Amino acid sequence: MSRIAGVFSALKAQGRAALIPFVEAYDPDRATSLVLLHGMAESGADIIEIGMPFTDPMADGPTIQAAGRRGLLAGASLHGVLGLVEEFRRSNDHTPLVMMGYLNPILSYGVARFCADAAKMGVDGLIVVDLPTEEADLLLPDAALNGIDVIRLVAPTTSDARLPLVLAGSSGFVYYVSITGITGTRTASAADLARDIPRIRAATNLPIAVGFGVRTPEQAACVAQHADGAIVASALIDTLWREDVDAVLRDVRALATGMRNARKVAA
Repeated sequence: MSRIAGVFSALKAQGRAALIPFVEAYDPDRATSLVLLHGMAESGADIIEIGMPFTDPMADGPTIQAAGRRGLLAGASLHGVLGLVEEFRRSNDHTPLVMMGYLNPILSYGVARFCADAAKMGVDGLIVVDLPTEEADLLLPDAALNGIDVIRLVAPTTSDARLPLVLAGSSGFVYYVSITGITGTRTASAADLARDIPRIRAATNLPIAVGFGVRTPEQAACVAQHADGAIVASALIDTLWREDVDAVLRDVRALATGMRNARKVAA
């Protein structure tokens, strides 16, 4: 069983959803990213997403775009992000890590080489935002060969007929982009989630995590009542920019507490 599957299985037995915070690699520098990874794992994160800075992040809102720009100015590269994962794994071999980014850097690195190196360094999953379903065979075989989950994105506009095609060959979990638009701009309502999550469940047995608009413990708790995980990115980057690492970890602890209590309150 993969680390990601293991986490979701354990959380299902506990009756709670996964907290999945996001770190943009090298924002504002490599050392800070490493501190955040370790701190998030110790503060209640169940899975951590690591953003791969890219020059044309078309799905990202202003907050993550700015974080990616800072990361690139600090020297981020795909090789460097893998090195960050490798260093994290020296003292943490249990928290799943999912790299999230765009296809171009992976193609430049070489898909087969990238998947082999990512697995060797300790990457558990990949989210490639701009990889079309029709071209998923660019990545799926090499990822599968190296035991890496390829996590596909599903949007409110994904039709029932297209869902099985989009999810074919995916593993780990489904990333539900709960809004139409870019990251960090607004939040899906409880009514939206109650309508959309069952539709996705009908098409897959994979856990479903909700992202692209979860900012507060209350919103994360709402997600936990409907889905299997909540992904929080822009809000944590905003906190890092306005305050510091300690404030980010404070927010992660608050999110984790809100999610742990969500289903108890609902019951």
